[in-house]
Amino acid sequence: MNALLSLAKFIHFCLNLAQSNYIKIAFMNDTHLHLEEHLKSSDMLTDIVIGMSDGLTVPFALAAGLSGAVQGNVNLIWIAGIAEIAAGSIAMGLGGFLAGKTEQDHYASELKNEYWELKHKREVEIEEVRKVFLEWGLSPSTAEEATQEIIKDEKRWVEFMMKHELGLEEPDPKRARKSAFNIGTSYIVGGLVPLTPYFFVTDAIEGLKISAVITLICLYIFGFFKSKITGVNPWWGGLKVMMTGAIAAAAAFSIAKLIQG
Repeated sequence: MNALLSLAKFIHFCLNLAQSNYIKIAFMNDTHLHLEEHLKSSDMLTDIVIGMSDGLTVPFALAAGLSGAVQGNVNLIWIAGIAEIAAGSIAMGLGGFLAGKTEQDHYASELKNEYWELKHKREVEIEEVRKVFLEWGLSPSTAEEATQEIIKDEKRWVEFMMKHELGLEEPDPKRARKSAFNIGTSYIVGGLVPLTPYFFVTDAIEGLKISAVITLICLYIFGFFKSKITGVNPWWGGLKVMMTGAIAAAAAFSIAKLIQG
């Protein structure tokens, strides 16, 4: 039992580290929407992708690994699976919460710096505003007029610099809590997909076969629509996500069989 639990922890750690970071980077690089409404939608989609991708893949690989080690004892699989989904959703949700708080703290820090620079480096900041307008293609005279108009209002001036010099949008103050909920819930929903077949069978290998079919189809559909949203070829994107899950599950099953001897 201790060996099986150690194996489960090892599989979860490796897959969570690789899969979560990969999806986060890939999806964030694909999403560049700047209007506030689009940003809110983009944030939610990012959270769902992060939670759902890990939820589908990690419990699937964990169940596959345990299926290769428990010799037909299906009860251990769904017990360990439920425990993993609970722990994974909490960990993923906490990660989303901390990421949201970090974004808020970073914005607040840069905002404070901008106000300090306006007070102590006023001429430099005025020149930076003028430079932004010139880079937009405005004539020098028009750029000067726009600059003088912007610097009349200190709050508007700082907001302008935050957005157009630093490229920072003011984060939603509720973003951290929303992210934690979205990611955690998506992880649970995704994790139940590969685990559900084990509730209705008495043999672990039989459950694995059903789980593999259902999960790989879901992974492909998930990858297809995720790629369509981000502008990647949806057929190829769906295949990549499906193959990632298949390789992870196959590796976990093989490792379990190898350790078991």
